[in-house]
Amino acid sequence: MRRVLVTGFEPFAGQRVNPSELAVRALAGRTIAGRRIETSILPVVFGEATKALRRALRRHRPDLVICVGEAGGRDVISVERIAINLADARIADNAGVRPVDRAIVRGGPAAYWSTLPIQAIVAALARREIPAAVSQTAGTFVCNHVFYGLMRTLARQRRVRGGFIHVPFVKGQGTPSLPLATIVTALELAIATSIRR
Repeated sequence: MRRVLVTGFEPFAGQRVNPSELAVRALAGRTIAGRRIETSILPVVFGEATKALRRALRRHRPDLVICVGEAGGRDVISVERIAINLADARIADNAGVRPVDRAIVRGGPAAYWSTLPIQAIVAALARREIPAAVSQTAGTFVCNHVFYGLMRTLARQRRVRGGFIHVPFVKGQGTPSLPLATIVTALELAIATSIRR
């Protein structure tokens, strides 16, 4: 059976939970559209997160990869369009590192495009009345760092598609927020749409 790798992140910035971790754990071991879902939880640490992602890619050998992160303050499921070659953190990561105005890969491309069907994913979520939008930026924190690392790796693996989705806080974590069940459903739809398109 072909596999899908879905990754989330550990909590950061003093939070007790990370909605991406909670949602990704809920998908572990499931089968969606004939694909087994493999999961990995990444550290919120520049560099280490990308290394952990590459280990998961080698272990699971997926044909589709969706990385998921928390975007506190956003009120929709954000399907990211582009990863940029920039680390510029307003807060420190979980190792206390705070890069400022630094290239992720010196001399690397300025950006990589998602290879997910981003508009189709947003449309699928809208049909289920889940708030969603295409986002033009994944920020410049660890989420974007992982997104850039993923797409740089997949650029050498033409048959593997991938991208990044940001999710809001879960209920009780902060506002705005979405129920965890809604976030899980959104990821299920994103996976199924990506497989079928």
